[in-house]
Amino acid sequence: MRRRFQIVAVTLAAGFALSACGSENAQSGANTSTTATKSDKSDKSTKENGMDMQEAADRADSMLDAALKKIDPEVQWAHGQTTKGSCDVTRRRTVMTIVSAERRQVFLDQIEQFWRASDYRIKAKNVDEQFPAVYAVSKDGFGISVSIRAKGQAFFEADTPCVKESKVADSTAAPNGPAYKGVYPLPSPNVRSDFWSAAAS
Repeated sequence: MRRRFQIVAVTLAAGFALSACGSENAQSGANTSTTATKSDKSDKSTKENGMDMQEAADRADSMLDAALKKIDPEVQWAHGQTTKGSCDVTRRRTVMTIVSAERRQVFLDQIEQFWRASDYRIKAKNVDEQFPAVYAVSKDGFGISVSIRAKGQAFFEADTPCVKESKVADSTAAPNGPAYKGVYPLPSPNVRSDFWSAAAS
């Protein structure tokens, strides 16, 4: 009887050890996925560390601010729509400067180089000549992208991971041109740049 009790005790101890290992792995936020989605373990750790949707939106804004400030020469931009999911937020910025077909790759290269220097992981690229795009993810699970769409208009999006539910206010970042408040969809790009709007010489 005593030996049977010892066997049961050893079995239970091993079970608890395995359970603890599984829990530790879940808490570690190890991410083997190639995308920043709500299923990522990094999302769980972000949610558990107390960040709410407003704080996550602020972080997304700072990522967008940093990217736009790195574009040289400067481009004019306006806010796109903010959208909320059940536990995530997407902030958007629309570039109002015309980016010519000849300058699109230079534009995206500047952004990609900055994101790599910021230790973001480039998770995907669209190499289409007309509508190229770059998609990246930060170490804390925020996704960010830049894409060229119709008429050479560039769009930035920053997606938060899953965080605690809260109200989300409009972004406080001031556009460097008309705000187009209440206008949706935004106009096509209408600002010419000697550099970004130029055709090949």
